Amino acid sequence: MSLKESVRQKFEQARRAGNREEKDLLSVILGDIATAEARTGKELPEAEVEKVLRKMVESNTETLTQLKAHNRADAPQVAVLEREIALLKSVLPKTLDSDAIIQALTPVTDDIINAKSDGQATGLAMKHLKGLSLNVQGQEVSAAVRQIRTRK
Repeated sequence: MSLKESVRQKFEQARRAGNREEKDLLSVILGDIATAEARTGKELPEAEVEKVLRKMVESNTETLTQLKAHNRADAPQVAVLEREIALLKSVLPKTLDSDAIIQALTPVTDDIINAKSDGQATGLAMKHLKGLSLNVQGQEVSAAVRQIRTRK
């Protein structure tokens, strides 16, 4: 099942269950996807749908961080944002965390350490991980590469 179909299915479940908060969030996501498709005139590729979801997670996380930084951790929005982030993450495909990435990069650790720059090392890491068909996020790979390179 595609990511878009998964979001649509969760929307229908939330609608039937009368879960207004979840239904509203999923409706916004479906609207963003529909808008992007209308702009291009064709169906959004899976990677672009994933970007829409990750962007929303990032936005909600940033808002949550700002609320907490301004001593508003008890604001009602905090709980809503946390629930929205959890829902979005439940829909997104699972990716490897830094520790798992470091483990997957074991065969090319020496190449990463000996690379001229962090950028070149990250490129080597991404090439290796893509060759293994692993689902990773660029920021996590960069963090893992920095960890490996600081161990020199």
